[in-house]
Amino acid sequence: MNHTTRKWSLRLLVTLYLGLLVGLPVGYLFIKAFGNGFHAFWVEVTKPDAIAALKLSAEVALIAVPVNTVVGIGAALVLARRKFFGSRSLTLAFDIPVAVSPIIIGVALILAYSRIGWFGSWLSTHGIQVLFSPIGIVLATMAVSLPYVLRSVLPVLIEVGKDQEDAARTLGAGPFRTFWQVTLPAIRWGVLYGVTLTIARTLGEFGAVLVVSGNITGKTQTLPIYIFDAWDQNFDTIGAFAGAVVLASISIVALIILSTLRARERKLHVDLA
Repeated sequence: MNHTTRKWSLRLLVTLYLGLLVGLPVGYLFIKAFGNGFHAFWVEVTKPDAIAALKLSAEVALIAVPVNTVVGIGAALVLARRKFFGSRSLTLAFDIPVAVSPIIIGVALILAYSRIGWFGSWLSTHGIQVLFSPIGIVLATMAVSLPYVLRSVLPVLIEVGKDQEDAARTLGAGPFRTFWQVTLPAIRWGVLYGVTLTIARTLGEFGAVLVVSGNITGKTQTLPIYIFDAWDQNFDTIGAFAGAVVLASISIVALIILSTLRARERKLHVDLA
């Protein structure tokens, strides 16, 4: 078997593998969601409970994604540019949400913020409700989506090094100017990939949010929980498929935008060269 045959055989194998794992289920999802026509799909996604769930998911993402982006970039800068005692422990701490089940994270939040938990009594005394409220959903979502920006940015920071940053500081640039004009442009694609992954995980998180939300229809139901409720409790298969299509479409659009921007930048670099 020559090199060309091996190359195309490998490509075909990978394509078939992805088709079975991703293409076939997603295609079936869209077929079932639009099986009764676009009108039926639109009726399902515009139900008040579905809109409330989508709105809550969007609000949670608007909080969790920026916070985790800032924290991820900051932690990546610290780990890439500083050598200190405990850096390995900090790295491992960021990997915990990937290593453990989201259900465990939800249970840990219950233990910490319930009335019998570490902070629950004090919070209850001051009239602050974390569990079974949007606050708890935000905390759970931030916990499970924490590592993605860090893991996307840290390798880029290590690869680009700090020579340009040192040169900028030598020329009189302060820390903030160095970051905005030197560091951030160098890591922007790592940041964008991390943000895209964080958005997808934030919108799609189910396990940890289900534990802490209380699953109150119209109040603490995010879109994934609404889909689960429609499928498992209300036997509304069309509503479940329609909600899943909305989630999948948001992630697909984000990936397409990111890929398009990256392709344009590569083309620009080729033209300039």
